[in-house]
Amino acid sequence: QLQLVESGGGLVQPGGSLRLSCAASGSTLDYYATGWFRQAPGKEREAVACISSSGGSTNYADSVKGRFTISRDNAKNTVYLQMNSLKPEDTAVYYCSASYYERYWGQGTQVTVSS
Repeated sequence: QLQLVESGGGLVQPGGSLRLSCAASGSTLDYYATGWFRQAPGKEREAVACISSSGGSTNYADSVKGRFTISRDNAKNTVYLQMNSLKPEDTAVYYCSASYYERYWGQGTQVTVSS
């Protein structure tokens, strides 16, 4: 069974950058479309970015376009989210998700953008 573990979250000042990683184990990510979601306190979970199994297609939420970049390294079984020009409203728990016939979720990593 696929297991996903996120890392790279933390506290960063507005305008700063973070890179989140999502390491998969138990199965290869080669066939999975993967994505990053986030959930802020009191809000519903929302999609941030997704990438096709081959990495050839990506999509972003309007709120992060031009600031965030999703990528994957299938050889390392890892998906990344590079986050630049961070804003306080990006503060949330960020979750990695992978889907093929089923959807799997990681445990989440906290990102806090504050001065």
